[in-house]
Amino acid sequence: MDNIVGSGLLAIVAGAVVAVLAFVPFVAISYRRRGRLTVGRTLLWAAAAVYFWAIWTYTLIPVPASEVYRCAGVNLHPFAFVDEVRSAVAVSGRYLTDPVVLQVALNVLLFAPLGFFLRVLGGRGILIAVLVGFATSGVIETTQLTGVWGIFPCAYRVFDVDDLLANTVGALLGSVLAFVVPARHRGGEKAPDAETPRPVTRRRRLLGVVCDVVGVWLVGFAVAVVVQAVLVLLGGGASSFSTETVASLSGTVAAAGLWLGVVLATGRSIGDLATRVRFTNGVLPAWVARPLRFATGAGAYAILEALPVPWSLLAVVVALATAALLLVWPDGRGLTGWIGRRRLVDDRAGVVSPTVDRVARVR
Repeated sequence: MDNIVGSGLLAIVAGAVVAVLAFVPFVAISYRRRGRLTVGRTLLWAAAAVYFWAIWTYTLIPVPASEVYRCAGVNLHPFAFVDEVRSAVAVSGRYLTDPVVLQVALNVLLFAPLGFFLRVLGGRGILIAVLVGFATSGVIETTQLTGVWGIFPCAYRVFDVDDLLANTVGALLGSVLAFVVPARHRGGEKAPDAETPRPVTRRRRLLGVVCDVVGVWLVGFAVAVVVQAVLVLLGGGASSFSTETVASLSGTVAAAGLWLGVVLATGRSIGDLATRVRFTNGVLPAWVARPLRFATGAGAYAILEALPVPWSLLAVVVALATAALLLVWPDGRGLTGWIGRRRLVDDRAGVVSPTVDRVARVR
């Protein structure tokens, strides 16, 4: 039981890490392929990320300790499980709860989500589900047979051709069960209404802000890790404090610089681009409005947060002001919209001229 719980927790953690790393691209792709981001599809993709890791954690983990290592057997005879189930049931008299029966059933159920996700998220049919299920199970079984490709002297789990068959059947059944999902919600093809403009809501605006915050943090963290690794390799005698400080500042500058470049080039942050929103023309010229967009966004927040006290307290002020102003207007235009008298619109809508924008504000 402890192994099952531990494998499940490991899969959830790994899936969460993947979800964070893929968050901004996922939002951007969703708005371009589906026209929007729905809670249901987001949860399906999150479940798929956890499931992907669960396949490996439940089949390959835990790895045995060297002092208790034992070589496992091999079953190369297809359908040997039929005789095993018949013998087990004859002794126990339990057709549904016998451990041998449950093992076969669980091998089928383990791969059913694979076929389901392939059809619902990828739009792939039964043949692809069977091939992917067979290939995935084959890699797992071979990894077990070879002792994780030679790391161990022999297999620490049984290589069983029947597991390969059961897993493949599970993927097939999952693909068939996916038909319960309406056709309009299945597949990865571009939705017919993907280019239809939609209202900019507070929730959508908040999603863009989250994309900016997550993106800035990920870029900064990645650059800081690389810089710190290089400094440690090149300057072995430097103190850990100075190394961490330089790495952290490098990450902040790199992330803020990237966001500044994107805003100056497009007038929008990466979060705006991901959620397909843009600001209308306001009372400020572009050469003022674009720096202002950066100064009221996640890039500037990262710089302020890196400053020493009391200047770093400005980051808190900016964050609170942004959060408060997001709630004032239905489109969540925030500080940038308030200062520049600009509205947020879907970038799939037609370009709004300054005259039309002034008329809209008057109304």
